[in-house]
Amino acid sequence: MKILIIGAGGTLGQAVVNELGARHEIVRAGRTHGDVRVDLRDAASVTAMFRDVGELDAVVCTAGKVPFAPLAELSEARYLEGLQDKLLGQVRLVEAGTPRLRDGGSFTLITGILTEQPIVAGACASMVNGAVEAFVRAAAIELPRGLRINAVSPNVLVESMEGYGPFFRGFEPVPAARAALAFSRSVEGRQTGQVYKVW
Repeated sequence: MKILIIGAGGTLGQAVVNELGARHEIVRAGRTHGDVRVDLRDAASVTAMFRDVGELDAVVCTAGKVPFAPLAELSEARYLEGLQDKLLGQVRLVEAGTPRLRDGGSFTLITGILTEQPIVAGACASMVNGAVEAFVRAAAIELPRGLRINAVSPNVLVESMEGYGPFFRGFEPVPAARAALAFSRSVEGRQTGQVYKVW
């Protein structure tokens, strides 16, 4: 398969490249690195990326930023940062990518454990992750031509604990390679409308 991985240069993205790249052709995309550049916050950038890469069998997203801040410090502008990037950015991938996917192709989006297990300073992340998962379930019943869509919801990664550890006290982190297996399950399986939890 020809698989586009957005966020391929990140910790999780690299693990997904290693997992899927053993069997498939990988096109790496990122804001600053990769075979193609993309800014999920910009619809024109997303459209241009799909135009550049041509037909695909799968689109995988391991990217998406949200602000972490105490609830009292989250202004509308801060919420919009997460909405524009991780939520609407992934919606843009599905919107612009649907015509570029071959029949039976798939989208795999990224959410996270904070959907169900919130932390202090994580309200925006919890909100965005929940919205992405709701979108996945809804889109799954309407995508044309046998296209599928799922999400992967990982716990905090072992490799990210140096930076995120203070936010995730008491959580048992998972290795990026373990989280990457869920992306293979989505891409190479047949299910749709699923959220694969890696906790």
